[in-house]
Amino acid sequence: MRRSRIQSGRPYPLGATWDGLGVNFAIFSSTATKVELCLFDPEGKKEIERIELPEYSDEIFHGYLPDARPGWIYGYRVHGPYEPDAGHRFNPNKLLLDPYAKAHVGALQWDQSIFGYTIGSPDGDLSFDERDSAQFVPKARVVDSAFTWGEDRRPRIPWESTIFYETHVKGFTQRHPSVTDTDRGKFAALMNSDVVAYIKSLGVTSVEFLPIHSFVDDSYLVDKGLRNFWGYNTLGFFAPDPRYLTGPSINEFKEVVAAFHHANLEVILDVVYNHTAEGNENGPTISFKGIDNTTYYRLMPDNPRYYINDTGTGNTVNTSHPRVMQLVMDSLRYWAGEMRVDGFRFDLATILAREPTGFSEESSFLHACQQDPLLSQVKLIAEPWDCGPGGYQVGRFPPGWAEWNDGYRDTVRAFWRGDDAMAPQLADKISASADIFDKRGRKPWASVNFITAHDGFTLHDLVCYNDKHNEANGEDNRDGHSHNLSNNYGHEGPSDDAELTELRFRQLRNFFGTLLFSRGTPMLLAGDEFARTQGGNNNAYAQDNEIGWIDWDVTDEGRDLAQFVQKLIRLRQALPMLRRGRFLHGDYDEDLGVKDVAWITPAGVEFEDADWDDSNTRCLGVLVDGRAQSAGIRRVGTDATMLLVFNAHHDVVNFRLPAAAGGINWRMVIDTNQPEQDELPSFEFETEYMVTGRSFLVFLLEPEENGQISAEAERSFTYVSEAFMHAAVERVRFALTEEREKSG
Repeated sequence: MRRSRIQSGRPYPLGATWDGLGVNFAIFSSTATKVELCLFDPEGKKEIERIELPEYSDEIFHGYLPDARPGWIYGYRVHGPYEPDAGHRFNPNKLLLDPYAKAHVGALQWDQSIFGYTIGSPDGDLSFDERDSAQFVPKARVVDSAFTWGEDRRPRIPWESTIFYETHVKGFTQRHPSVTDTDRGKFAALMNSDVVAYIKSLGVTSVEFLPIHSFVDDSYLVDKGLRNFWGYNTLGFFAPDPRYLTGPSINEFKEVVAAFHHANLEVILDVVYNHTAEGNENGPTISFKGIDNTTYYRLMPDNPRYYINDTGTGNTVNTSHPRVMQLVMDSLRYWAGEMRVDGFRFDLATILAREPTGFSEESSFLHACQQDPLLSQVKLIAEPWDCGPGGYQVGRFPPGWAEWNDGYRDTVRAFWRGDDAMAPQLADKISASADIFDKRGRKPWASVNFITAHDGFTLHDLVCYNDKHNEANGEDNRDGHSHNLSNNYGHEGPSDDAELTELRFRQLRNFFGTLLFSRGTPMLLAGDEFARTQGGNNNAYAQDNEIGWIDWDVTDEGRDLAQFVQKLIRLRQALPMLRRGRFLHGDYDEDLGVKDVAWITPAGVEFEDADWDDSNTRCLGVLVDGRAQSAGIRRVGTDATMLLVFNAHHDVVNFRLPAAAGGINWRMVIDTNQPEQDELPSFEFETEYMVTGRSFLVFLLEPEENGQISAEAERSFTYVSEAFMHAAVERVRFALTEEREKSG
């Protein structure tokens, strides 16, 4: 590098922007007095030049280096008052990351010099530390954004057809047998043909990755020899974390997106804009804190030395400030536009929509997303809670948003565990929680239904452990939730008892059947489909090891389960009734002579108040009439009619199959007690079917031979039959391990 003569440059865009001739540097700070650009050698080890940015426009320091090129490594030193009692924590001895950096170099090392105050000083965070932090902090790299997308097209999966698959870049690929040692745990592993083929063959549509934004390993984890595996400790909102890259080019992530799009799979990112890795007043100064602490963070109004902690992590990002909101929106547009991702799941999304007066549907964040021409067209999913005041806001996000529905999770778990008085709640949840979401024209897809997610037990562990087993986290098993609504069915942990194993796997099939035959948007946790375990650890956030990594050495029972899940997914996609844009209320339409749903007792008659009030009710049927049409269309529908039977009782229940209009008998397509059936047996109306204890069944109405409605229903039934048989032939593609073992 040659020493460069700095020019005034432009205040926009923020960050370091290569224009083909040089690089423009621009950084916001409303209260700094001076900003110095620090350039480093190609390894990022030695500072070789320090240049003051010459211009200050609209609270933005900026300058242009005509000699700068992509690959240059840089950081900032920001001058200003060090007055913690007033909220100011400027310290030019600390090298700071550019908030808009597109690539990071190096990892944070927990040296005392990275703190703005002197650790051990009697004045605590009021003291001022003069040590240089440069050798211990990550730096930014200038990037060239050029990338040839070719014929890449977004899949644009309709919401009503969407099935999320939540996974982790490293956890999913680290032990995959088809991935090379060089690529394990990296973005490159996701482009492996066997990896993509497996996801595609399962039938899911949208892969949701845990955070990939650059993040930090917490100091208390490093001290215990652990790491922040999940990544919910963001440091850079534009940069992919270097640990997922095989080289310096961020285009590796673009290649993943292109590969997934080619397979007609969407890429969804779990994003963390609610807090940063800098913690509270006792945390390090590595970026935002040293650039403009009073702007980037919510501080206590009566004492700005301290941070508002609505996140439980030490700090809260201040999205009420327009420049911070700009940062969030610029980041989202960068990932949706430049990186072409298809949607976002927002961690602790309530915080983003919280104004100083509390959570508001009229918040600047929600308004900004709604009016943005790009973001309003991608999938937006809220985790609608946090630990702040009024933090639980399920159902309160505006139209256009989907929301994680933890009530669905808890209800389905409790029902299949056999808890009392769960039938009414189950009826509501499998109908897309209409009491919560059926307003303002929202559709059933707004409810993201899930039974497990990254946080908590895996589905296998949900039926194998009564209690959490988080000893490996080094917190004496105090961390993680204790209210898991799980059941080990008489034995804690793994068992060689064949009868117990069969019961547990039947419960797994019951969970998947319930999830995939409920209205709403289903989300699966990767590996659950073949019964992966974390050994009872329900908080594996720090387990970057065999506990957190998926084991692809799948058992025969696991393979059978995966194929059963594949069948369920194919059936869901073949049944329009499950994806209609209306909620089920059980209302009778006198004009059409149709009742959208009827709740059936084991006696084959509709539920009455006494049945709902009976806390011992553990078996119910759900008759969904195919003649019911989507909302707003006043004509008889043409879908296949279905009967779902849920039996959480521990013993057999004789269930009388009710008569239904438009058909001649019932064809059974799913019985979780007979998962490998190759035929679709028929049963006449009024037949008493012996429903196995703890099992889930699906029947489809076999249509009459004459009549327009019946002909349409017959076609729908034919699609289901074809999907059923196709799933029986097209098995889930694992890593071809069996073939490779046979061939040596």
